[in-house]
Amino acid sequence: MKLKYTVGASLAFGLMAGAAQAQTEIEWWHAMGGQLGETVNQMAENFNASQDEYVITPVFKGTYEETLTSAIAAFRAGEQPNIVQVFDAGAATVIAAQGATIPVETLMADNGYEFDREEFISGVRNFYADSDGMMIGMPFNSSTPVLYYNADALAEAGVEPPQTYEDFEEIAPALLEAGYAGMSASLLQWTMTENFFSRHNLPFATNDNGYGGTDVELLVNHPAIVDHFTSLAEWEEAGYYNWYGAGWGDNQNPFEAGEVAMWIGSSGSFGGIADRVDFNFGATFLPYWESVTSEPTQTFIGGAALFAMSGQSEEENAATAAFFDYLASAENQVFWHVETGYVPITTEAYELAAEQGHYEEFPAAEVGIQQLQLPSGENTRGYRLGFYVQIRDVMIREYSRIIAGETTAEDAFATIEEEANELLARFAQTQG
Repeated sequence: MKLKYTVGASLAFGLMAGAAQAQTEIEWWHAMGGQLGETVNQMAENFNASQDEYVITPVFKGTYEETLTSAIAAFRAGEQPNIVQVFDAGAATVIAAQGATIPVETLMADNGYEFDREEFISGVRNFYADSDGMMIGMPFNSSTPVLYYNADALAEAGVEPPQTYEDFEEIAPALLEAGYAGMSASLLQWTMTENFFSRHNLPFATNDNGYGGTDVELLVNHPAIVDHFTSLAEWEEAGYYNWYGAGWGDNQNPFEAGEVAMWIGSSGSFGGIADRVDFNFGATFLPYWESVTSEPTQTFIGGAALFAMSGQSEEENAATAAFFDYLASAENQVFWHVETGYVPITTEAYELAAEQGHYEEFPAAEVGIQQLQLPSGENTRGYRLGFYVQIRDVMIREYSRIIAGETTAEDAFATIEEEANELLARFAQTQG
């Protein structure tokens, strides 16, 4: 991007001498389509209207994977955008690419902005930080897995929402008798694997879950999660749990259709559910196994962050910093939170939403934020693992085989760990 001088129309027609106004243009590649994309465009328009020094142009680049691939190719060609949205599973790839991005804390400090990482909600600030806690990416569309329940279905069955998976085992027969499958869940790699380890404060990988460097091995073949997936297979057989496919909507749609009493999905799905269902619903924390821990811990965010790409002019970096500062303000975070359902990323924004009465009107919208602020543990900040997109593919392949009865949970997790560690070793080699 180049510094661009925009000349007012009045000057062009010779009605006013001078007064040409310089504006710096920057480009933002993102992966938000549909209604979310419209909200992204609105945020950009609001930023542009809020000042007259900078102009940001959002560009939809397809899926998360397509956006990341495009950004990598553009960087190699020297044509990278100023800002790129990178999803959670791709964060390690971008952060490990030395010199490809400017850490958000560095960017803000270099351009005169105060940036206090402690102002960010704990479950948000750590995921895109380095081993010393310095934030590299700017959290954007942040969400965490929660359990939604059909309040009418649970009342019909005479049961309460479960806090633990032991609770679920007790109420599932009553829900089945009332005509409902007990539970479904989307993106098992996220809801029932990565955040399973965080919820129970179990190590997900060696070397500080990968934050300590690329010399890392996955520890997913743990007895607790093997037992959990063994239970899922048994619940599937009994009709208590249904897995409808690998697609996100495959498992959300039956809940919204009133066929499944509970669904584990994203806290960011709140708004869509409210628009589409004709039954009373609520949300509660992601269940845990009391047999594994009596002190469940917080989950961490999924979604994506914004990364400032290097190789830009000082003027454009200043524009990117100004946009990040605008984005993090409490007022704009509340706008994004209310419009999309994604959690506000700062404590100040959360408190402002509460002051405005948002959670009194929509209690389910607060559950994800509360869960992100539960007590933390040494294993709750997330993970930093290379080639993680491919590792997730291995997981979902094996999970579908467990549910289909083609393999046992014991064999599946041994396979996942073996193949994942081969991928992690290859990634380490690419880093020298």
